[in-house]
Parts: sequence; structure tokens; C-alpha cells
Amino acid sequence: MAKVKAKRKAPARKAAAKSSSTALSTAKAALAKLQKDAASQSRQVVAARKKAASAKRAASSKKTTAAKKRAAGSANNAARRAASRAATTNAKVRAAKARVRAAEAVDKERARKAAAVAKAEADLQQAIKKFADQWKKKRAKQEAARAAKAAKKAALKKKIAGRKAAVKAKAAAKKAAARARAAAKKRAARERVAARKAAARAKASAKKKEAAARKKASAGGKKAGKKKAPARRKKVAKKQRKKRRLAGRLQPERRKLQPNAGLRRSASVPVR
Repeated sequence: MAKVKAKRKAPARKAAAKSSSTALSTAKAALAKLQKDAASQSRQVVAARKKAASAKRAASSKKTTAAKKRAAGSANNAARRAASRAATTNAKVRAAKARVRAAEAVDKERARKAAAVAKAEADLQQAIKKFADQWKKKRAKQEAARAAKAAKKAALKKKIAGRKAAVKAKAAAKKAAARARAAAKKRAARERVAARKAAARAKASAKKKEAAARKKASAGGKKAGKKKAPARRKKVAKKQRKKRRLAGRLQPERRKLQPNAGLRRSASVPVR
């Protein structure tokens, strides 16, 4: 079913103003009609009085008759009745004027009340607007304060996270450096051990070769018999033996001072 729109009732103030204006217009129309009737009746009174006066003059003459006297009496009565009707109409006019003045006073009072209500409504709307503006400003200020607080909290949180990350990175770097130093130490230790072993092997090999060379030389001397070597060759052999003995005594001290010196020394010493 189609919805039927409900008729909106006119506000009470509009209805009161409409009724007041209707009452005032009705009172004014009645007053105008009564004033018109009063004017007509006043003319009738004037005419009746003139007629009564003329009839009275005719009746008061010496040659008057009974008919003239009766006509004068009836004219006088008619004048009194017209005056009575005019007085009644004038009283109605005064009452109508009073009603008009009352209606106008009511209209003025209602207009004053309507103006006061309108002013009160305007003041209320202005106060509501002012309160709404103040509330909006306060709400905006609170929102700004909350946003600033949240931003400050986020910045502090970010700063703390950055510090924690820096501490973690520093700790990780320290651990990596410690591991690198430990690995370097292990590698250096392995290299020193390997160098020592290589020097020991070279020294043992050199000793073996020297022993073999001596043995071979002694065997060759036996085969040569009692033949003596030249003096110059003996001196050279003696100097070389002294050098080898001196190098054998200095080699451990050099290895203590320089871990890789034994390997270089053993490599540089000629094998005889």
C-alpha cells in the first residue's frame, strides 16, 4: 500500500495569529457596517426632527385642526423613535470600536509575545551555535593533544627500538670480532705448529744428509789410503763445519723470536 503522508499541523503561534487577524477583521467589518447604519439613522433623525418641528409649528397656529395636532404628535413620536434607534446604533458603534480596540490590543500583545519568542529562539540558536563552536574547538584541541601524544610515544618507541638494534648490532659485531680473533689465533697457532714441524723435518733431513755425506767422505778417505789432502781444502772444510755448528746453536733462539724463521732458515741453509 502507498504510504499516506501525514499533514503537518500549523504551529500554535501561526494559528493564534490567524485567528487574531480574523477576529480583528470581523470586528472592523462590523464597525464599518454599524457606522454606516448610524450615519443613515442620524440623517433619519434629522429629517424626523425637521418634520416634527414643521408639524408642531402648523399645529400651534391659530387656524389649527385636530388632524394637524395628531400629525404633529405622530411626527414627534417618529422623531423620538428615530433618535432612540440612532442612540442604540451609536451604542453598538461604541461597543464595536471597543471590540476593535481590544482586538488590536490582543494583536499587539500577541505580536509582542511572538517577537519575544522569536528573540528567545534566536538567542537560543546563537547560544547553541556558540556552544557548538566552543565544543568543536575543545574537541579539536583534545584531538591535537592526543595526536601529539601518540606521535611522541611512537617517536620514543622508535628511538628505543633503534637503541636496542644498535646494542644488538654492537654485540653481534663484538661477537664476530671475537670469533675472527679466535679464528686468527687458531690459524696462527696452526701455522706456527706447521712451521715448527716443517723446520724439524728440514733439520732432521739436513742432519741425515750431513751424516750420509760424512759417512761417504769417511769411506772415500779410507779408500784413498794414507794420501793426505791439501792444506787449503782442509781449512775450507773446517770453516764450513764451524759455520754449521754455529747455525745449529742459533736456530732454536731464532725460532723463539720468529715463529716462521726456522722454516726460512732451513730453506736457505744449503744441504751438503
